[in-house]
Amino acid sequence: MIDLHVHTTASDGQYTPTQIMEKAAERNISVVAITDHDTVDGIEEARIAAEKNGITLVPGVELNINFPTGEFHLLGLGYTHISDSFRTILDSLVNNRELRNEKMIEKIRADGIDITLEEMKKDFPNTVLGRPHFAAELEKKKIVKNRQMAFDRYLAKGRPWYVERIGTNLDEAVLAIRESGGIPVIAHPMSLYQSWGKLPEILKDFHERGVLGLEAFHPGARVTECLRLEELAQKLGLFVTAGSDFHGEKIRGDRKLGHTCGGKKIEDRYYEGLRNALEKRESL
Repeated sequence: MIDLHVHTTASDGQYTPTQIMEKAAERNISVVAITDHDTVDGIEEARIAAEKNGITLVPGVELNINFPTGEFHLLGLGYTHISDSFRTILDSLVNNRELRNEKMIEKIRADGIDITLEEMKKDFPNTVLGRPHFAAELEKKKIVKNRQMAFDRYLAKGRPWYVERIGTNLDEAVLAIRESGGIPVIAHPMSLYQSWGKLPEILKDFHERGVLGLEAFHPGARVTECLRLEELAQKLGLFVTAGSDFHGEKIRGDRKLGHTCGGKKIEDRYYEGLRNALEKRESL
């Protein structure tokens, strides 16, 4: 078993990088990609823990890309270092998140809820704050019964405290990932919210712009959709990956480490395309 899409406390996950590697070892998962949102701060700890537990670590990141509809997330997998261009993008994305968080705080306080950014940073140290942390804070303050209610009533798109997030440019992100020795992979493509009629042309365009892989298997999609994405990727020349998008039981209890759509175990064969790309990266 493998897992090429996992989050830690460095962004919005429940477990530290060390705890993730320990859990992976318990489940006989041999390869894990740590893909925190817009940060690589958990990678060094993950590297030490992976070596201790006999796991192959794939250093990763999940970047928010500007896109007119839906959410476009790009995974950067297997990078060997952080180039200047990569660091610039990461710093910019974190800054954009901080500006967004400030606007969300303003909306929440305007509705009479006593909450501050300083308080949240104290409650969630050494992490990149995002909506899941707001949901947890609202639960702690008993404004909502649980985190899902926070999203449903207040934080989801179209709800009163939602603020649009500013991402980065696809071409710049692809270049930065590849300059750092990494491989660009489209995360959970169903979240692009494009029709099946439009999706092939969109993915073809992404591929021509340097994206090499497609996360065809993701727990947020139906099995039939994932199989269709796998077939489409093969036609377009994109290799296929699979991930759990695991955040932890308290955050997304429906997602399990090492499992993807339909509860399917993620087999080693979904690492082959990425492994081949990493072996060829010197010529990219």
